[in-house]
Amino acid sequence: MCAAPVRTMMSWAARFRLRQYAKASLWIVPLIGLLLGAVLAEWAAGVDGAGWLPHTWQYSASTASTVLSSVVGSMVALLGFVVTIGVLVVQQATGTLSPRYMRLWYRDRLQKAVLATFTGTFAYAYSLLRGIEPNSVPDLGVTLSGVAVSASLVLLLIYLNRFTHNLRPVAIADLVGRLGEKVLVRGTERIHRHAAHDGASVPPAGPVTPIRSEPGGVIQAFDAAGLIAAAVRHDCVLVLAHQVGDFVPPGTTLVEAHGSARTPDPRRVAGLVALGTERTIEQDPAFALRILVDIAIRALSPAVNDPTTAVQVLNHIDTFLHVVGRVRLRGRYVLADDRGRPRLVVPGRSWEDYLRVGVTEIREYGATSLQVCRRLRALLEDLLETQPAHRLPAVRAELALLDESVERTFADPARRASARTADRQGIGGARHPRSEPSP
Repeated sequence: MCAAPVRTMMSWAARFRLRQYAKASLWIVPLIGLLLGAVLAEWAAGVDGAGWLPHTWQYSASTASTVLSSVVGSMVALLGFVVTIGVLVVQQATGTLSPRYMRLWYRDRLQKAVLATFTGTFAYAYSLLRGIEPNSVPDLGVTLSGVAVSASLVLLLIYLNRFTHNLRPVAIADLVGRLGEKVLVRGTERIHRHAAHDGASVPPAGPVTPIRSEPGGVIQAFDAAGLIAAAVRHDCVLVLAHQVGDFVPPGTTLVEAHGSARTPDPRRVAGLVALGTERTIEQDPAFALRILVDIAIRALSPAVNDPTTAVQVLNHIDTFLHVVGRVRLRGRYVLADDRGRPRLVVPGRSWEDYLRVGVTEIREYGATSLQVCRRLRALLEDLLETQPAHRLPAVRAELALLDESVERTFADPARRASARTADRQGIGGARHPRSEPSP
């Protein structure tokens, strides 16, 4: 008899976590550069033996050793310099920006390209250095090492220029905001392409089988196609019990199987939902809004006391909320299989959810700042002009809360009237046409 095959296939959630680790890793790409540098050195040494190189590319053994030794030393020094910059970035991000931003900063491709170029040049020069003998000098390899050093220096200058300009809070807010907008639009379009009619029969009446989370953690993403396929196999409707970004304690229901005649494999279904230690942006555009708000309220803290930065971040929150206003949001999304039958129910974020995340904490922490109150009012009045009627009650409710905050904070009638004037620059801009401050 043949033994039953052992399951070794990695779950979707494990593959997702592996991809997340690879994206955030600062050593995988440099390691690839190290290996490629060693391979390129072997190739360059082999080409030198062909005898077709021009005489101007020939070096003595001592000159080649000096050049390659200098390249090895300089690459080690530059690697240390880049690591030092990385440490400074971490300190600034955690001190004046948002620790959540670090999850995006680790993925920067330019930084990985710089590290890979340095490690590759180091491995290339060191490999050639080992093969230098009095009667055998890799002339082409020594020349190419100079080209590699030049490329490394150019990348270093680009790296310094980029992070010198992009480490300002407003630049990071622009980057995070655009990334969140892209995830939001792409995700909602993908969901609506597979959406079924959301009727009262979804999920259907019948037995409900809870599938619980064993380890616990934050829901980072889920495999919609895999969950739909599992629902088709068991002829049921799967309901994701929590939305992406929620923390799920161990033993809590993660997925519910409605109407299933036979119980789905809990581990297989749970393996289609990725849990982790913190939120990611792949399927959670609200995480980008969370980072923007964090940067703004960090600027409003007594230790920093920089309301102008908060106003600048509010510009990007304003843009983000207008993008949210252009997409079709639902409290839940019902996804169908190839035959159009409902198979998966996913909770969604409403307009009110995004609006509360974007303005609540900034209103509370910036209540004493004239700039923040005026800019926040301009944001809300802009939304009154652009959003459809069914979303206006939430905006008016936020305006009422802002009025109450202004009333509590500013006792002087003149300052109160100034705080109730909408201004897109905070202070110094033209008066918003809808703004009518009360005496």
